[in-house]
Amino acid sequence: MVPARCPGTCAVLALALFLGCGVVLCSGQNDTEPIVLEGKCLVVCDSNPSSDGAVTSSLGISVRSAGAKVAFSAVRGTNHEPSEMSNTSMIIYFDQVLVNIGNHFDLKASVFQAPKRGIYSFSFHVVKAYNRQTIQVNLMQNDHEVISAFAGDQDVTREAASNGVLLMMERDDRVYLKLERGTLMGGWKFSTFSGFLVFPL
Repeated sequence: MVPARCPGTCAVLALALFLGCGVVLCSGQNDTEPIVLEGKCLVVCDSNPSSDGAVTSSLGISVRSAGAKVAFSAVRGTNHEPSEMSNTSMIIYFDQVLVNIGNHFDLKASVFQAPKRGIYSFSFHVVKAYNRQTIQVNLMQNDHEVISAFAGDQDVTREAASNGVLLMMERDDRVYLKLERGTLMGGWKFSTFSGFLVFPL
């Protein structure tokens, strides 16, 4: 690694080596273009570190994790439930992905897998159509129920079971939706399931 000239270079390089990073981004007080070296981690040396969520030390060193952006949003575009809904898992399946930054939502399994430890936000709206049954939808983390939502009005043609939550997740934790009660035989077009990484830990 070739050291870049900027205030606190030695401290930056030491921190980079400590973190196992290979990218050092340095700029002087009046510089506009950073110097980028190889690797997957960014160490920004700046006399005025920003407050954009990066970890900042007393030396004015801002550390950001490359590829930290994680978000997904899936939707059901058809009214008919897939054949998989009849199996014992009762996972609610989606058939379209609107957003999948980081590619951590598996559309076929309709499961999100966390790429890193952090705080994540999730929300869902599961629509039942022309169905007088009460449905219960659970958001599951590693096969454990976290939150539930219900839709049970018998006098409307469409109703959504909706909820949202912040979760602390470890790397490789899985989140999905499960139909705990009722059926979606009447159709469930326009149902959505979304989530994103708020910040890593």
